[in-house]
Order: sequence, then C-alpha cells, then structure tokens
Amino acid sequence: MKPVVALVGRPNVGKSTLFNRLTQTRDAIVADYAGLTRDRHYGNGRLGKHEFIVIDTGGFEPDAGSGIYKEMAKQTRQAVAEADVVIFVVDAREGLSAQDHDIANELRRLGKPCVLAANKAEGMHDGTKLVDFYELGFGDVHGVSAAHGQGMRDLVELALEPLNLPDPDDEADEDDVNKPIKLAVAGRPNVGKSTLINTWLGEERLVAFDMPGTTRDAISVPFERNGQRFELIDTAGLRRKGKVFEAIEKFSVVKTLQAIESANVVLLLLDATQGVTDQDAHIAGYILESGRAVVIAINKWDAVDSYQREQIQRQIETRLPFLKFASLHFISAIKRQGLGPVWQAIAQAHKSATRKMSTPVLTRLLLEAVQFQAPQRGGMFRPKLRYAHQGGMNPPVIIIHGNSLEHVTDAYKRFLEGRFRKEFDLVGTPLRIQFKSSQNPFADKDS
Repeated sequence: MKPVVALVGRPNVGKSTLFNRLTQTRDAIVADYAGLTRDRHYGNGRLGKHEFIVIDTGGFEPDAGSGIYKEMAKQTRQAVAEADVVIFVVDAREGLSAQDHDIANELRRLGKPCVLAANKAEGMHDGTKLVDFYELGFGDVHGVSAAHGQGMRDLVELALEPLNLPDPDDEADEDDVNKPIKLAVAGRPNVGKSTLINTWLGEERLVAFDMPGTTRDAISVPFERNGQRFELIDTAGLRRKGKVFEAIEKFSVVKTLQAIESANVVLLLLDATQGVTDQDAHIAGYILESGRAVVIAINKWDAVDSYQREQIQRQIETRLPFLKFASLHFISAIKRQGLGPVWQAIAQAHKSATRKMSTPVLTRLLLEAVQFQAPQRGGMFRPKLRYAHQGGMNPPVIIIHGNSLEHVTDAYKRFLEGRFRKEFDLVGTPLRIQFKSSQNPFADKDS
C-alpha cells in the first residue's frame, strides 16, 4: 500500500504550493473525488522509486468553535488520522505564531509522526530566523521553498524514513507466476460490493447490510477459482461529497484509493437502480489514472425494467467513454446471475495487462499502419515513425521512435492504439503510447 503524507498548518503558509510541488501538478484541487470536501484533496507523489499519497488540508484552527473553520479543523484531523506521517508547515517569513503552538499541541495529542517544514525559506542561508520554531518541540526545522523547489527531496526523505518502506525492486523480483491476482471491487456505497464477494465465497465472510458505509476499511480475502489464486479486496464505498460527516466513514476514502492502486484488476460495480452518477465517473477516472485493468459490472440488473436498462446503457456510453476498452456485464449478485462471464472478463483483463509484445511485431504493425494512413504534416515536417517496442506492463506501454513525433495528433494516436489493441487482443486494460523523437546532431552547431 502507498504511504500517506498529510500537509498540516495554519492558513497561507504554502501548503497548497507544497502539495503541487510534491504531486507535480499545477492545481491543488487535483481530484475532487466523491467523499472529499473542498478542504481536503488527494494527489499522487513520487520520490525516486517510492510513490505516496499526499493530502492537502485547509488552514488548521484547532480551537475553531463553529462555522467553516470548525469544519476545516475536522477535515484536518481526519487527514491526520488517515496519514502515516504529517508534514507540519510553518511560515519562515512571518515567524512563529500562537496558532503554530496550538497546532503543535493538537498534533502531539493526535500522536502521528511529524516533520517540521519552514516554508518560504529561500535566501535564508544562515537559518537564524528558523531558530524560534524549535520551541514547537518537533526537533530539527527543515527550511524549504515550495515555490522554488528547494529542499523538497530532503524533506520527503525525512518524512518517509521512519516508515521503513520496502524496495520496489525487491518486491518486483518475486515470482509473478505464483502471485495471486489482486482483484479490487470498487464502487459507491451500497451498490452490492460485499454481497458480491460473499456470493463468490459462498459464505458470509464480509458484512453485507442495506445501509451505505457499512464497510469501513479495505478487506483482503484469499480465494481460488479453477486453479487460479485471487486476492479479493472489498473496498469501502466512496461517498458523495458533502454527505459524509462521521470520521470513521471518511477514513475509508484513502483506503479505497490505496486498494485501487495496489490491485491488478479492478471490478467497477455500478447500481442499475441509480444509473451512472458523477461519483461513478470519479471512481472510473481514478482507476484509469492508476493504469489498472478494469471490468465494469452493472449490479441489481434484475430490479430494473427494459426502459431503465436502455437508459443506463446510454449513460455508460456518454459518461464513461474513456472506458470503452473495458468489457461490460449485467449481473445480480444476490441472485447469482451473470457471474461466470465476469470471471472470464477478469482473467482476460489481467492477461491483456501483462501481455508481452515483441519488438518485431510492434514495428511491423507500426509500419503497416503508416502505409495504410500516414500521419498529418505538422508545419514544415511530417512525423516519421520508424520503430516501436514495449516499455512496460500493467498497463502495457508502447514506445514509438522517430522524427518530429511531437506533431502526431491525438486522433492518429487513437488510430495506432486501435490497431495495436486488435492485433494483441487487448481488452480491459489501458494502453499507453509514448513518442520519442530522435535528436538532430547538428541542431546545436553553428552554421
């Protein structure tokens, strides 16, 4: 599971700027996923080989009595509860404040590992202005500049050091053949995720209750079917924003994101009686962004009439067009209807996500595609696509080399993707195509 880092501090100390720097994004509101309020945002960060989830919070005022500041304080406490480590951000320019002391006392009460970062410390070479922050009692003060990118690597290394993260290369060396397929069942609350897994297992292993938010955490259950080992992950439902107030329910959000990230295949479960909602689209977008193979299942299909069935099929086409590569199935978990084809689709999606594609075949397909339809000219140059090779799996990555490839249009990229998918029968997995243009060796020479 990815570790979670929460950014906490009083208003206007640069938490959002630091969030943008760590996630390499340009907008702190990176992902308005269901269940997240405007004052708590999630993003993906990376340090070397290690990836982590960053939580940006609103300004923290622990003693706020009412109104929006009280809600912001509640959100911050929730972020700390979800986090493995906290980065306490203070303002090096304005110096220590009484509010910083209040936040420090609250963080000590919450008891999470904490690293103190003095932001806006650019140009403070002697560090004398940072001395006052030692009063907060969090040990060394680390001067950083989120706006200029100074001290970021050292800060993240210090934050992740106590977690003793395993080396991703060591994990990758394990025998993939003997690994179970990690299957995450994701969706909004009360769509039937726990009921579906109970049906698969043939026993009441998970709590299934007709009330949203019953599942509080991501639960892993070993399972074997036709000789293939699986690890079923029942994720807590992602709630619609503004509808969750209990901290124990909000705690499930980060666990759901982690479960999707760690899965090989995600079964996106939708509710036929409610149609495709904004929250379904948010979850689907996160699955796609994570590069996970995906199968879509519409549950409670037996509870809707023909008109509703036609409507939901249209909604999937219009609201989830970015998942056209995923197979679609109509099921009833409680009546055990339509489950066989779902398993076949899960196996197909995993096989596609881990497909090995040889360089000669990829290059032949590329050249045949160019001969059938050449890319459009961009300015004075027409892109020249020379050869292709595989750059990764789960999801599959195809790297195409040539000249002037920055002029390749999105439409032509989709054209190439379609031909690659058809040849290798890639169903249920995203396919990423990257272009690498050769450099002109004479470009930097004087004429």
